[in-house]
Amino acid sequence: MPSNLPIRRLLSSLLLCGGLAGWPGAQASDLVRVQEIAECRAGEIGTWGDGRDRPAVDTQLRVMYDHDGAPPWFDEAQVLGTLRRAADAWAACGIPATVWPRAPGAEVPAGVVLVSWDDRLARGNFGLAHVGVRRLWLGAAAFRTLRARNAAYPAHETLQMVVAHEMGHLYGLMDHSRRCVDVMSYYDNGRGERCHARDGNDRGWRGDYRALLPTACDIQRCRAANAAPLTAAR
Repeated sequence: MPSNLPIRRLLSSLLLCGGLAGWPGAQASDLVRVQEIAECRAGEIGTWGDGRDRPAVDTQLRVMYDHDGAPPWFDEAQVLGTLRRAADAWAACGIPATVWPRAPGAEVPAGVVLVSWDDRLARGNFGLAHVGVRRLWLGAAAFRTLRARNAAYPAHETLQMVVAHEMGHLYGLMDHSRRCVDVMSYYDNGRGERCHARDGNDRGWRGDYRALLPTACDIQRCRAANAAPLTAAR
């Protein structure tokens, strides 16, 4: 059976993306993208086989955010809002999360996921999650490079997509999607194979085709990965 996202989630995704107004000269393929975000048809889920999905790090995530080292154009409230939108969206798979700021000098409680800015641990990426130690590192250097190359580029959208993607790993999705629109997707596998869009169009996209928040297929995979622990917790 197809899985459908609630209308509220779809509207939130469209607002974050600037709606179709953010895609000049919107075409039928743009409408397909909106449909792909909102529904997961039978047989559409496919992954690159580069990992194995497993249960989330906990049946309820607690996330602490440390703003130290963030690029100056991202204020703390903005990043916290980004994290909370991602957490609220992923909660559709049955695992709620709370997000709060780290007070200066505060200890990180046991079991808490710490999100912080660290270029060394992010390894040149915009973001990198380490499930084993419950850490999500954001790369300020990558965002500085993005800004230097194109100051007009909506870096807040990149941040939203990166946070939602890396948080997906904490929810147990270790394998990357072959659906281009999924927030957990990789566009290619490094061996010449490309991700797929529902209309077969993988050329000439204006901007990033990926959704900024988990799609219906991302949520469906998350529910499948966490079915056993959530059943046991009830």
